[in-house]
Amino acid sequence: MKVTISLIKADIGGWVGHSTVHPKQIELAKQKLSEAKETGLLLDFFVFHVGDDLQLLMTHKYGESNPEIHKLAWDTFVEVTNKVSKVLKLYGAGQDLLSEAFSGNVRGMGPGVAEMEIEERPSEPFIVFAADKTEPGAWNYPLYKIFADPFNTAGLVIDPSMHDGFKFEVMDVIEHKVVVLNAPEEIYDLLALIGTPGRYVIRRIWRKKDDLIAAAASVTRLNLIAGKYVGKDDPVLIIRAQHGLPAVGEILEAFAFPHLVAGWMRGSHNGPLMPVPMKYAKCTRFDGPPRVIALGFQLHDGILEGPNDLFDDPAYDLSRQTAQMIAEYMRRHGPFMPHRLGMEEMEYTTLPHVLKKLEDRFKMAEE
Repeated sequence: MKVTISLIKADIGGWVGHSTVHPKQIELAKQKLSEAKETGLLLDFFVFHVGDDLQLLMTHKYGESNPEIHKLAWDTFVEVTNKVSKVLKLYGAGQDLLSEAFSGNVRGMGPGVAEMEIEERPSEPFIVFAADKTEPGAWNYPLYKIFADPFNTAGLVIDPSMHDGFKFEVMDVIEHKVVVLNAPEEIYDLLALIGTPGRYVIRRIWRKKDDLIAAAASVTRLNLIAGKYVGKDDPVLIIRAQHGLPAVGEILEAFAFPHLVAGWMRGSHNGPLMPVPMKYAKCTRFDGPPRVIALGFQLHDGILEGPNDLFDDPAYDLSRQTAQMIAEYMRRHGPFMPHRLGMEEMEYTTLPHVLKKLEDRFKMAEE
């Protein structure tokens, strides 16, 4: 059976500030998707949040980028914005809705999207990851570890169906171009690109031997769409597991190391990506540090069996403690790099205005 998994998210108002979403936002979103399920548009859905981002996980039969599904998500975000966020005066109400009207696809309109159309296997486990206070390039490090690093994923060595490796589609979000690179034979070229996560972002991954889709990520860069700073992009990711793909434990292992990502306070600082359960999916310290949650599902005939809150496990306590130590260290830098982002990432903040104001006061330095 062919099923499409669509994960679409948007920041449409925070409660309080940028920390989390309001229960009434979740409630109304559930109502809207429930109505769509009753009409047969959706097979199933799950509404959740990480930080101040409302997340709509939907299954259906209509393929990727389907106008009806994307309009459902858009209309849900708009209605929740108008009936809840604005009424309650939540912070940044409708922040990610960058257009006045829906144009057939939410890509490029603000919300983040990860989708994949699959043929259900006899057992179809998958994991959805959602992060807050960071950008799509935050997935580059864990996706490389999961699908190209045998020190993380033992199956790359000992599972015959994975031994040939995987294909990575990398997107240049500045030039809006994509390239497909093969692992393991092109991993040095792959690393040369994805080591610059602000520009080169992994969008899709396939199993090389048969082109089975294995992972799909959102790649939206809001500042490149809006031409100004409107918040970090808070990416989402879908990864299929088991049966010739990385095991659930191999996928999660890549997040045990809280690597540094761009975002955090005002989208302008580097900080550790902390793996947390849903109960800790709120961003408080300096509006952070950046958070990621992992929800596991079993898919059967398009129905979502779950979620299993996979980071709700003491095995990740040390990772969270490490993230707190890194956060403490980075915070001590204040407005200095490497805590604050570099000049190229500050283009859509106040910094250009400061340089403009001071340009007449700069004089040639004497030799």
